[in-house]
Amino acid sequence: MRTPLAPALGLAAALLAGCAGTPAPAAQPSATSDATTAPGVPRTSTTAPRPTTTPRNVDPGTLTMAFAGDVHFEDYLAPLARDPHGLEALQTTLGAADLAVVNLETAVTERGAKIGKEFHFRAPSSGLETVAGAGVDAVSMANNHGVDYGPVGLRDTLAAKRTSPIPVVGIGADEDEAFAPAVLRAKGLQVALFGADQVFEMTLARYSAGPGKAGVASSSPVTRLRAAVQRAAAKYDLVVVFLHWGTDYQQCPDRLSVQTARALEDAGADIIVGGHSHRVNGAGWLGRAYVDYGLGNFVWWRSHEPDSRSGVLTLSVDVAAARATKRDAGAVVRDAVWTPMLIGSDGIPREPAPKDAKRLHRLWEQARLCTDLTGTPAGI
Repeated sequence: MRTPLAPALGLAAALLAGCAGTPAPAAQPSATSDATTAPGVPRTSTTAPRPTTTPRNVDPGTLTMAFAGDVHFEDYLAPLARDPHGLEALQTTLGAADLAVVNLETAVTERGAKIGKEFHFRAPSSGLETVAGAGVDAVSMANNHGVDYGPVGLRDTLAAKRTSPIPVVGIGADEDEAFAPAVLRAKGLQVALFGADQVFEMTLARYSAGPGKAGVASSSPVTRLRAAVQRAAAKYDLVVVFLHWGTDYQQCPDRLSVQTARALEDAGADIIVGGHSHRVNGAGWLGRAYVDYGLGNFVWWRSHEPDSRSGVLTLSVDVAAARATKRDAGAVVRDAVWTPMLIGSDGIPREPAPKDAKRLHRLWEQARLCTDLTGTPAGI
């Protein structure tokens, strides 16, 4: 069930829902990606695999981007990482958008030693094929589990990144690579996608990327990420930042998340989304940017509420506004649709019955009340 963000936006949401119920037209242009990487690292231009039965957004004036939260292949989810078709059921939500992005919260390795923390996640490189098969066009690995298996696991992860069927952002062989955006292309737009982590624990303490040092992109200090966003805003049509932020098991953003969102909006980011808290947080507009403080778990090993509350956020971007050289006309994201989901006992999220969908959507709307965000875009 796709429920409009607000009554004033109901028409646009209904149009999206209508597209979701019709067969895919033939010969629609694919969304492509070109991952920008550090010098010496191979660049890979790929197209995420999407079955011809997947409905697509056919409006040439609107770019749709779908976002979902934390994905891993731990414990009983491990077989999915070796099955390229294991998450194809998610094509109806993620694959229906022009571009889709999730947080891949796992080291991509089958070697290495656990670092000193409570939980450790890892998966084989084939897990990237599984994620691509869900209709995902890129992933962020800037999170507190990307280096769970130490330097050996990190080397394997970086090797998997170089051969991945979809771009991986937020982790690299050095600071330049970790902070480099993937450039995704759809509807004639160039979309710069960044990933960054601001969860302060062992990963950032030991494995923050730096000059000549491999690791994840850290948003502390925010000046590095802010500068990268400013450069991208001057070069690309749309700038998206996928953050690992917030506090575990909290439904409201912490002060640092709010400060970071404001800094990135001021730097020119159009979309600022992310997760980490294992809870669905509030979403809405901040100035000219669209912000989501917490997408919740997605493909995950916890299947009881509230851990199981999940969903897909689909944003509609005005293509003409995104192409405009002046950004003072207002937000380029014109509509937002939250598709509520519940994670099943098998770890895979699914749309629930209508009664549950209404309840979950109502909880999502209520979560905005403890944020600094608005339910409608300014300047439109």
